Amino acid sequence: MPIRTDMTGKSAVVTGAASGLGRGTALALARAGANVLLVDVNATGLEETADQVRALGRQAQVRVTDLAQADNCAAAIAAAVEAFGGLDALCNVAGLIIFSNSADMATADWDKTLAVNLSAPFHLSKAAIPHLLARDGAIVNVTSSAAFIGEAYAAAYCATKAGLNAMTKAMAMEYMKQPIRINAVAPGGMMTNIAANLKMPEGVDYELIKRFSGMRGLVEVDDVAEMIAYLASDAGKGFHGACVTMDRGITAG
Repeated sequence: MPIRTDMTGKSAVVTGAASGLGRGTALALARAGANVLLVDVNATGLEETADQVRALGRQAQVRVTDLAQADNCAAAIAAAVEAFGGLDALCNVAGLIIFSNSADMATADWDKTLAVNLSAPFHLSKAAIPHLLARDGAIVNVTSSAAFIGEAYAAAYCATKAGLNAMTKAMAMEYMKQPIRINAVAPGGMMTNIAANLKMPEGVDYELIKRFSGMRGLVEVDDVAEMIAYLASDAGKGFHGACVTMDRGITAG
């Protein structure tokens, strides 16, 4: 039976939308019929994404903001509700990874990683839930294969992604009896701007890095984006409290 992702007439917020998986998710939602509020700190990238969404015949609103600040998260949701008259989906895609030896990691880098990867999805969800309940909506969090396996030099990233998985399940249980779906997608490595600009710490042991490099290569951004859009739509009504791993077998064993 074919999967049909239909978001016609609905609206969504997508974070990290200036590039990579965030942009791919915004376009997947737009192709499915959704209007989108695009959130990122990269103004130029957001405008490029917005142009592509509008070329698909959908509305796109741009919100240039730093999600490390809780007040900015609430303001982004409010802007989407004002622009579209309500909210049907929140896609928490924005993420940050800073590789470092744990003993050398700057406190500011640790705090920023937690703020963007874990606190921001919470604050966005907190603001969005009342609006999503009104429309039988959905939250889709992007975690990572790093939520399930230890990755050398990525203690902060692994901690936040594992935490986001747990938060997804906890919220799903909390709202088990109410009309909202809360799920996560956990991709493996993808060719995104984040991946292209990664910097390894001095003296890195690449034998350890290879332990979490997929034997089947990188995951396609568009494949993950389509899964996020599917879970955000009514087609994903069978999912609640789930984490869909898309890592080409990295976490299989």
